[in-house]
Amino acid sequence: MTPPPPDQSRDRRIEDPTNLWVVHPAARLLLPWFLTRGISANAVSLGGLTLGTLAALAYSQWDEPAFVVAGLLLSIAWLVADGLDGMIARATGTASPLGRALDGLCDHGVFVLIYVVLASSIGTAEGWALAVAAGAAHALQSNLYESERARFHRRCKGVAAAVPAPSHNPLVRFYDRIAGTLDRFARPFDAALQRQDNPAPLAQAYGREAARPMRLMRLLTANTRVAAIFIACMAGNPRIFWWLELVPLTAILLVGLIWHRAVEHRLVRNPTAHARPATSTQSPSRRT
Repeated sequence: MTPPPPDQSRDRRIEDPTNLWVVHPAARLLLPWFLTRGISANAVSLGGLTLGTLAALAYSQWDEPAFVVAGLLLSIAWLVADGLDGMIARATGTASPLGRALDGLCDHGVFVLIYVVLASSIGTAEGWALAVAAGAAHALQSNLYESERARFHRRCKGVAAAVPAPSHNPLVRFYDRIAGTLDRFARPFDAALQRQDNPAPLAQAYGREAARPMRLMRLLTANTRVAAIFIACMAGNPRIFWWLELVPLTAILLVGLIWHRAVEHRLVRNPTAHARPATSTQSPSRRT
């Protein structure tokens, strides 16, 4: 069976190299086999969660190199499943809010399991405190990066974000105000894009300029963390991974966000100055 063509929903300029050359090609190689047998995207998501759980169990023996290598291989298999489920959903037209929620739950659930297993194996209050702090940093980094990535892909298509209508519920309004803090800083560019009679030149200029901070922030993907966990465990100290979360990755997030807002500000001040014909090449993606 010939697999469907790539869906072009991810821009290759900001994609993680390991996705481009390992994870997505492996998933596309497996896609026809799963489609022929009618295996659903949700089943693959659950299979990925199983692989991630086995990886976490392998890392519980992080003082044994063979188990650490097994944890890495199982983690890579989980990443492949994580890409494959979205490909199946798009190929079969079965993408749904439930599928996206399940996909996200499986993604975050694997890391929660790994954090808990590593902290339990260390077995000290300091280890648990470090794991919890790193987990909170991880959640913040991932959520903000995913927001930036979605914003980048939308804007490169010339689509500005709509401002949501305020809720009548004061608690909902308070939550929306906190959750939308970053969106408010990014809103001036969306307004500038919306004012354009032809948004394509500004969208192309934005894509060229914003690709650089987005390439920096792709270090916040699950792929980076999978590699970092392996390296830290092979070094005999899982705490290295947690300190990576707390310091370097948090710094990367802050620098990337500031850089991205600076690009927007520069283009808003003179939206036609950087406009010139440009092309972008994109690659296959998973469900978002």
